[in-house]
This record gives sequence, C-alpha cells and structure tokens, in this order.
Amino acid sequence: MAVLGATGAVGQELLQLLEERAFPVAELRLLASPRSAGQTISWQGESLRVDPVAEGCFAGVDLVLASAGGSVSRTWGPRAVDSGAVVIDNSSAFRMDPEVPLVVPEVNPDDAFRHRGLIANPNCTTILLTLVLAPLAARRAIRRVIISTYQSASGAGARAMEELRRLSQVVLEGGTPSSEVLPHSLAFNLFLHNSPLQTNGYCEEELKMLHETRKIMGLPELRLSATCVRVPVLRAHSEAVNIEFEQPLDPAEARALLAVAPGVELIDDWTAQRFPMPTDVTGRDPVAVGRIRQDLSEPNALELWLCGDQIRKGAALNAIQIAELLQGRMRSRPTASGGAT
Repeated sequence: MAVLGATGAVGQELLQLLEERAFPVAELRLLASPRSAGQTISWQGESLRVDPVAEGCFAGVDLVLASAGGSVSRTWGPRAVDSGAVVIDNSSAFRMDPEVPLVVPEVNPDDAFRHRGLIANPNCTTILLTLVLAPLAARRAIRRVIISTYQSASGAGARAMEELRRLSQVVLEGGTPSSEVLPHSLAFNLFLHNSPLQTNGYCEEELKMLHETRKIMGLPELRLSATCVRVPVLRAHSEAVNIEFEQPLDPAEARALLAVAPGVELIDDWTAQRFPMPTDVTGRDPVAVGRIRQDLSEPNALELWLCGDQIRKGAALNAIQIAELLQGRMRSRPTASGGAT
C-alpha cells in the first residue's frame, strides 16, 4: 500500500486509522511532494521515510490512498493505475467522471466494485449529508434539499488549523489578526466559503454538494441548494438541513430511522436541549444528527442538524472503509479448490 500525501492532515489521519483498524498491510510506502520528502513518520513501531512521488514509485503497489490535491492526483493517479494499483482518491479530480465511482460505503457500496482502477472519495460535506439523507430517502422520496454548512478550519488543512490557533491568541491579546493561509482571519469571525465563485453565483464548494449528492444517491434530478460558510471551529463540520419529501414523514419516524442508520449517531434530547455539537464528533467515526423537527412552512418537509469530523469520516475514514470493501471482496473470492481466500 502507498499513502500519497502522507504528511498532510488527512494523510496523518489515514495512517492513524490504518493502525487503529488493523488494515492488512504487508508493506507501506509513504509518498509526498519533494518539499515534504525526507521526513520520517512513526507507524506501528517503525520509522518510515517519506519518499517523493516520482516515476516508478508505484511499482508493486496494490492500493494507493491519495490525499495530495487535485493536480497531483490528475498527474499520478492514472500512472498508479497503469502500474497495477487501485487508487482511492480524496481530491475532486475524478469525482464527476462518469467512469469513476463516487462512494460512501454506507450509502452506495456496490458502486465501489465498478471501478476501473480509480475510486473517488466525495467532498467532506457531501459525505456527512448523504449518510443522513440515504436512510430517509429509502422511506420517502426526496423532492428538495436546502443546506447551510458551518465548516471548520480543518477543511482547509493543517496550516489553516494552526493559523486559527495563532490568530485567536493575537485577538485575545488585543492585536489585529492578519491571515496568510485563508483569505480572511477566522479568529472570532466567519466568512462565506472561499472556493471559486461560478457564473451562477454559487461557489465551487456549494456545487460539489449538488452534483456529488446526485451521483452518490443515484438521483440525477434532485433539487439541492447549499450555502457554505467557514466558521472558527478547529475540527468537525456542521450542517443545517431542510428536506422536502414527496409525502410527509413524521419526525418520530425519521428519528427511528436515523437511530439505527449505519455511521449515524442520534443526539436528540429535547428535554435537556441537547443536540449535536462539533465537540461530540471530533476524533470519532459517527455523524451525529438531531433537532429533527417538522418544517412549519411545509407539511412535507423536515428540519435537522448534523455534525461530523471532517478529517475522519469526511475524508480519511471514508477512504479506508472503501478499501475495506475491496479487501472484503478479495477475501471472499473462491479459490481453484472451491474454498474462499
């Protein structure tokens, strides 16, 4: 196995989860840009060197977990496939390619087995959203979804998280924060998502949610609109979601469905007014959902709130769960003698 982008925030989470989940790895190669190459990373008691991604580095590799950005993936992903590897890519490079599956294992696991060497990991906000939409859509057809996201600094990487820590201290000491990583200071502040604006007025992040949700859920005509906001939280994204169904869905029934949905945790204590918070999911696998209620303006709609760890389920964990799907299929293949491998 190779981890491409091993020194980044998601790369580090990938390594931690591979160890925690005891994923079977005979040999692990750590790859990164030439700038980050030469570092050493401790994994399973060994000190592993980070090598630069270069010609020949994927020779003999069966599986690549890539989280090094779209341009790197577009350059090296196909080369890894040509070398015989399966690539699970965390960038946006291949997500909307009709030949590349876009997979959330709890939602559309069968799509993973239709790959031609490349499998795309969805955008973090889309992963969290579809985990909650899927069990509800299985009970009632969805007509329309309106989302507002509250996205943490972790979505912009480890440097953005460190900048939020540093600039928060600057503000607390009475100084004027000046951001270098993000376009504006996030310390005691928030701003609309800074991904490129498109001609229709939506930013790239908002359109990712639209197109990726349609693809993952197999709903090409789904009406969805998102407003994405960056907020001063270190880690874990939150989303306020309004779901309009073709027919009414009782909030109690929705709670019951979500309480048993894979990858979802229900936090919905109305007596204590206790609902999901980023601190509930930081460093944890589940997406927490709560505040499930009837939309007073539309009898066919429900409102809910969710939180999920962007680095974990929103990126690294989802990729490893895809790898586990593939590994499970390999283990269950019949051998020539009729047994199972």
